[in-house]
Amino acid sequence: MVNYSEIFSGQGMDYLTYRALIDKLLLEGKATGDVTYDLHYTKMNVQRMSRVDKTVNLTDELTSTVNHLKENYKFLVITEGWCGDAAQIVPVFNKIAMASLGKIDLKFVLRDKNLPLIDAHLTNGGRAIPVLIILNETADHVLATWAPRPQVLQELLKEWRKETTEMTILSEKLHGWYAKDKTQTTQAEFNQLLKGLIA
Repeated sequence: MVNYSEIFSGQGMDYLTYRALIDKLLLEGKATGDVTYDLHYTKMNVQRMSRVDKTVNLTDELTSTVNHLKENYKFLVITEGWCGDAAQIVPVFNKIAMASLGKIDLKFVLRDKNLPLIDAHLTNGGRAIPVLIILNETADHVLATWAPRPQVLQELLKEWRKETTEMTILSEKLHGWYAKDKTQTTQAEFNQLLKGLIA
């Protein structure tokens, strides 16, 4: 049984702390995981997160939905600094939390340090990240989850994997899609997710 409240308050990092941890580890020649080949991905992902931080604004629809939230929520995100999908998505979680004016308390935890947690939230049997777990205010009840990328991209990735298993090519296609989409599809899915909380 996962103790969400304990994980949220004991291990959860805010966005700035999460970003600072990735930067600190990079300076030490480390990634958030245990393997050094993740360094290249981590460096690229720092650039991606910074770009989303600077260039993306929440849509009017999503902003309106966030403004209409009636309760307080805890958003627990399972992530890693080397994950490309996470780099494109976690800054959006931060923007949503900031727009909520205190209704959303957002924390990040590392997947590989929380295996029982990720194993309770597998995608098609795999430990895919990021995973957003929306909890009630006391963090003792899961209200909704979302992972690990927009549904349309999930379907595209399935098709691309029929053509190749070469990670470099798949990564290029994946990030090309994110660059063109500019978080619009991601935000639309989050908008529907949050509307479900209000209904």
